[in-house]
Amino acid sequence: MNTGGVMEMLTDTDEDGEYVIPRIIYSDAYSSEMVAYADLILPDTTYLERHDCISLLDRPICEADAAADAIRWPVVEPDRDVRGFQTVLVQLANKLGLPGFVEEDGTPKYADYAAYIVKHERKPGIGPLAGWRTGKSGLTHGRGGPNAAQIDTYIENGGFFVSHIPEDAAYMKPWNMGYQDWAVGMGLYDSPQPFIFDLYVETMRKFQLAAEGHGDRQPPEHLRERIKATLDPLPIWYPPFEDGHVDPVEYPIHALTQRPMAMYHSWGSQNAWLRQIHGHNPLYLPTRIWEAEGFAEGDWAKVSSAHGAIVVPVAHMAALNEHTVWTWNAIGKRKGAWALDKDAPEATKGFLLNHLIHELLPPKGDGLRWANSDPVTGQAAWFDLRVKIERVAAPPYEAQPNFDAQRSPVGQGASELRWKVGK
Repeated sequence: MNTGGVMEMLTDTDEDGEYVIPRIIYSDAYSSEMVAYADLILPDTTYLERHDCISLLDRPICEADAAADAIRWPVVEPDRDVRGFQTVLVQLANKLGLPGFVEEDGTPKYADYAAYIVKHERKPGIGPLAGWRTGKSGLTHGRGGPNAAQIDTYIENGGFFVSHIPEDAAYMKPWNMGYQDWAVGMGLYDSPQPFIFDLYVETMRKFQLAAEGHGDRQPPEHLRERIKATLDPLPIWYPPFEDGHVDPVEYPIHALTQRPMAMYHSWGSQNAWLRQIHGHNPLYLPTRIWEAEGFAEGDWAKVSSAHGAIVVPVAHMAALNEHTVWTWNAIGKRKGAWALDKDAPEATKGFLLNHLIHELLPPKGDGLRWANSDPVTGQAAWFDLRVKIERVAAPPYEAQPNFDAQRSPVGQGASELRWKVGK
């Protein structure tokens, strides 16, 4: 959020002319916008060129009926001097002699991230991957020592491991000894531990009760009413908090932005097929606004919030709520970034709604700047923005705001791609 403001923060200087942020170290596989602001770049690989671990210890691919984890592994050899950022972190830890990364004689425990995945143990017998560990009588799952062939076995199995919960352990898990024993065997517990399954609504009600004055722990007075109103255990609706800071008559339209899945699953790669799908993004307008403002195909609009304004191309979408506009996120790119041509559609017609969204709500006279985020989840307010829209008579060549091209450490990408078909 607040893209222009963040850019100013990254280059802000103090009274002595020194950067307020003295050093920025950054890792990326591409020459993204952030590269130009960094003092040191750690070149990264793409996800096709490195090992990744989707571990039971972090964010696994599990489901309710099974424990599962997965890996990524290099399917393309890097054609440049580059290492995956996890490997760089491991090797930096080796050089610094950090505890847990070097042996008693100072030699590295792990040569790279692949070795870390296989050899690291959070505690004896519990490592990043649950599948195909070594036991006293052969391979085992869940608990077991490191297995030098573990990654190869994952690859042979399609890159993942899954252990389904036995049928007699699938229900009443908090008190089911079948489940308890299975969980201990998988390394989820060290001993059977019957537990109370606490729905988060109960936790929310505890916060709300505190705001109502119950209990020894009380919220700060300035947060009491907000907690009481929002942390309700029952499904409720409340207006976006910007409504209490912004005149809804002046800004009558809700604007939201969401990242396209094509972008999410080929993060920043700017490959040929992705750019054909999402080369630029219009702001989609509902029929009511489209007709009321006299928009036609090819028109542009000025979109203003309490924080700023943008000028962007628009398109008609009849399926929209009549008080809502939306666009894709992450399509707009800074000139000079991503090895794109200066006239690439991502840099001329692509834009970010982020320019209109501040990380703080406008002042409301109470001496505070409230966070522009949901009070329950902390989720940034991508869906709570209020705007006004007006048609611009003479559309600009490029979406606004438009910043000068940043210097890039890499050249420009190929203007034409040719595919060579093998035998």
